[in-house]
Amino acid sequence: MRLFASALLLLAVLPPAFPKKVLTHETMWLMKRVSAPKVSPDGRWIVFTLLTPSYDRQQQSSDLWIVPADGSAPPRQLTATKGGEGGVAWSPDSKRLAFTAKREGDDAAQVYVLDLDLGGEARRVTSLSTGADTPIWRPDGQALLFSSRVYPGAADDEANRKAEAERKQRKYNARVYTAFPIRYWDRWLDERRPTLLVQTLEEGAKPKDLLAGSRLAEEAGFGGKLSSGGESLPAAWTPGGDAVVFAATVDRHRTAYAQARMNLYRAPATGGEPVALTNDDGAYDSPVFAPGGKTLYALFEPINSQVYNLTRLARFAWNGAQVSERRVLSQDLDRSVDAFCVAPDGREVYLLAEEAGHTKLFTVSAGHGGVRKAVDTALGIYTDLSMGGATLAGLWQSVSHPAEVVRLDLSAGRHTAVTAFNAAAAAEIDLPPLRHFWFTSRRGRRIHNMVALPPGFSEANKYPLFVLMHGGPANMWRDQFFLRWNYHLLASPGYVLLLTDYSGSTGYGEQFAQFIQGDPLAGPADEINEAADEAIRLFPFIDASRQAAGGASYGGHLANWMQATTTRYRCLISHAGLVNLESQWGTSDVIYHREMTSLGPVWEQGPVWREQNPARRAANFKTPMLVTIGEKDYRVPLNNSIENWSLLQRLRVPSKLVVFPEENHWIQDGENSRFFYQQVLDWLKTYL
Repeated sequence: MRLFASALLLLAVLPPAFPKKVLTHETMWLMKRVSAPKVSPDGRWIVFTLLTPSYDRQQQSSDLWIVPADGSAPPRQLTATKGGEGGVAWSPDSKRLAFTAKREGDDAAQVYVLDLDLGGEARRVTSLSTGADTPIWRPDGQALLFSSRVYPGAADDEANRKAEAERKQRKYNARVYTAFPIRYWDRWLDERRPTLLVQTLEEGAKPKDLLAGSRLAEEAGFGGKLSSGGESLPAAWTPGGDAVVFAATVDRHRTAYAQARMNLYRAPATGGEPVALTNDDGAYDSPVFAPGGKTLYALFEPINSQVYNLTRLARFAWNGAQVSERRVLSQDLDRSVDAFCVAPDGREVYLLAEEAGHTKLFTVSAGHGGVRKAVDTALGIYTDLSMGGATLAGLWQSVSHPAEVVRLDLSAGRHTAVTAFNAAAAAEIDLPPLRHFWFTSRRGRRIHNMVALPPGFSEANKYPLFVLMHGGPANMWRDQFFLRWNYHLLASPGYVLLLTDYSGSTGYGEQFAQFIQGDPLAGPADEINEAADEAIRLFPFIDASRQAAGGASYGGHLANWMQATTTRYRCLISHAGLVNLESQWGTSDVIYHREMTSLGPVWEQGPVWREQNPARRAANFKTPMLVTIGEKDYRVPLNNSIENWSLLQRLRVPSKLVVFPEENHWIQDGENSRFFYQQVLDWLKTYL
């Protein structure tokens, strides 16, 4: 069976004996998508999700698969249902899987348990009207902790059902708010709050809401961690299984004028008033107990006057009821910690962190600190870190290799693939690796860049330059196989792409990311233009007479700033980009962070509001521009794209507006994505 692992390696390194193909949207979109690997506690198995995509969402399938961690056999499918599974968790004995799914007869997602020894169908263990999410096994394997969103004052599911029925029966339809926030990414927020529930696994067992009736849950600003996928209370069982530790905020109602803190709390597993474990100016996330039960780890991001702060790994001593002796283990790592796993012996902690286009694996001593690189990959990124027994696994991908599950070999400083769903298809396509270069800007800052090359590339030819600007701004361009901005698909007509990590980007240290505060558009745009000049100087195959620029989100903001400040580009593309700082501040789902970036509230009309607002420079708009937006985008709402379109049309600048009524900040539907890429490539073709 070891031949399977050898075949994976051969697929990755052997060149095909035929000319390579050009990447198409169809080939990109229909590649299988591997995600969320979870290693069993005994280290023998890895379960992951495999999405088989389709342009027709009704034809898509997403199921759980399992593969031996040593790669000794090919993966096999565990589930085969229309609805996908999420939140997968192994039981402590490595024999059962808990996950959430919305199956036939379910009004909302519920927790299911699959016994791998017995086989057969998974058993549904919850029946909550409000649904269930993110199951976590109690250390003895006899109960599950999970989350849900419930109505204020509801003590049990019967009360939630009654509240939901009353809501449906009311004759009026209105949303009523007395405090921020009111919406997030692509949804309006309502009165429901997150909670944690415990349920044993006996037939007929009822869930216990740990926060029902607590003073904490009744706080005006109580809430969990908001993300594009929903709201959660990151949680962990205490080692004895008698309580849970979780992160929550009581500041949600203050977010119009302050950042919300997230502190750690302990709640008894039988219910009762939660006790605050921390009271820090910052945000805790991802609590995890180390083996042995005497140490608690969590991610922590401080809150202060800076617009960006590194996420650090914090360690606490745990006495069974309280924490003490907090120590920041990653203090000497000038990078944000994306994810972490604690080694089985508790002596080491493994970290993922960004660095100059890559996400790399680091390790730190639990007792002494001192971060060092464990796997210093020169290609691609690692994500979705998971550990069980002696097995450390995750996903690895690069611009030339769609994501696959890999096992990380720390002694050798490398990884070994244990899945190869897309290896053969990717090997047939011309997907050149990225080129990297650095330069020093006029402001004296070292700026990292990557260059993507077109299919059939030749040094002897001349190619137009497409300057692609990343969003964020607390983000970086990655050596990654994207769907939303796939470098090779954008380069496929014969373009060279320039990917610049401007000031404000992550992966280059805390100060570099903070440079954008008080200089959100002008400084980064200057660095991007300087990067284009440097790329033209370094690479004779770039045709300096044919340049275009574009981006999404913050990259769209920068495209609009380019419109206002330069005519070097033949055309521009702005997806989900603000054109008016003032109206963006007032209509976005988050506002205080924008105030921090601009060094004061909008009504004070400080220099940033007046001098770095593209709309105020509309008299300079001359470059043909494609404007695209999802109508359900509440982060950069539709009004800014319409304002941009109105300015362009009023000034008679050649322009096109494309609105996707069912999309949000991202274009996620297959057919919409295909149309989006067609519009972008047609626009570039017209002017390049």
